[in-house]
Amino acid sequence: MQTIEEAAEALAAGSTSAGALVAEALARIANGAVRGTFTAVHTDAARAQAQAIDSLRKAGAAPGRYAGIPVTVKDLFDEAGHTTAAGSAVLRDAPPAAADAPAVARLRRAGFVVLGRTGMTEFAFSGLGVNPHHGTPPSPWDRATGRLPGGSSSGAAVSAAEGMGFGGLGTDTGGSCRVPAALCGVTGFKPTARRVPLAGALPLAPSLDSVGPLARTVACCAVLDSVISGDETPAAPAPFPVAGMRLGLPRGTFLTEDMDATVAAAFTRALSRLGAAGARIELFDLPELAELPVVNATGGFAASEAWAWHRRLIAERGEAYDQRILARIKRGERMGAADYIELVNARARIIAAVARRTAGFDAVVCPTCPVIPPAIAEVEPEAEYNRLNLLLLRNTAVGNFLDRCSISLPIHRPGEAPVGLMLTGEHMADRALLAVAAGVEVALAER
Repeated sequence: MQTIEEAAEALAAGSTSAGALVAEALARIANGAVRGTFTAVHTDAARAQAQAIDSLRKAGAAPGRYAGIPVTVKDLFDEAGHTTAAGSAVLRDAPPAAADAPAVARLRRAGFVVLGRTGMTEFAFSGLGVNPHHGTPPSPWDRATGRLPGGSSSGAAVSAAEGMGFGGLGTDTGGSCRVPAALCGVTGFKPTARRVPLAGALPLAPSLDSVGPLARTVACCAVLDSVISGDETPAAPAPFPVAGMRLGLPRGTFLTEDMDATVAAAFTRALSRLGAAGARIELFDLPELAELPVVNATGGFAASEAWAWHRRLIAERGEAYDQRILARIKRGERMGAADYIELVNARARIIAAVARRTAGFDAVVCPTCPVIPPAIAEVEPEAEYNRLNLLLLRNTAVGNFLDRCSISLPIHRPGEAPVGLMLTGEHMADRALLAVAAGVEVALAER
């Protein structure tokens, strides 16, 4: 499967067309999409847009280098003329959006063709990817068992892994781009939150929400990120040399605890290869992480801010929610104003303390998720649903709380269960982190 840059080069050379790229992606969707991967496919609109772009390109008037490349959009973004259901049954009959969300509009202005709306965890409030309303698309690995795709951007990850478009627009509040990327064997990028507009995206927790891409490579994510962040000349940064790269590995924290054997082996192998390529992997203390469970004990930003948005809707249609999601939202009902203010103050203090400790590193490194994709059947008991949800989001949620950029890239060998390596950069150092990730990707290119 081509990367975005390879497709752009083929379009420029005339060896392919927007129509051909869209037709191939739609064929993959028709032949391979399992229930829950998409909530809507814009077949006719995508074909019409591709045809128009091909005509413009022949006339020398294509809107940009990436015009005609098909992508997907998560079901919580506004698209003009489509209902923003956010994976729910509650909003299924809501009026269609009047305009595109800014991130979607920027993709269209760059010429990307939106193939459809990808499935997700209801209201984005889980890292598992389970959706009882539209179906749960299994991870591409071990379909015979049926394993969790990760969430909440489950359909975006599955479609990217299966070539149903060249990437997808997702959101990340506690790991919703990076967890499904890790469990589906693709790359997922969480930008510093304020770099990409949140307008037109149904919120989970505005203090933590961020809009980011999922795609097959770091360069693909970097191109999509540059478009949705408003860069007038979108491009992928050159890979940062691994030789001399400083990667911080937190010592004695939960980030490397409870790894299963497959994750531990892949993580150790990746660090060994990076070290052999000249990277300096340095252990350092990060005691502030031990405070996170304490300061979030009353529910954190996600529960409190979700409750504020959902409380009237729950009063009217609470029975239509996935009851496991409803229970998570209702935790915010018990959180008082004083609790919230204490949380805001604690966050600011911890962000400042961690920034001093990590300032000298090119990135902080750890596994994205400590386990390979669990079987979907494992989360049917509520206790296991809650336990595995916390486990899968445990590492990724740190980057959201610290308001940093973070990326997961696949490090498993062909045929192995998918494993993600997470690199986290400084606040607003997004392009630098993408360059570091591109260098790491090159060094680990045995895949």
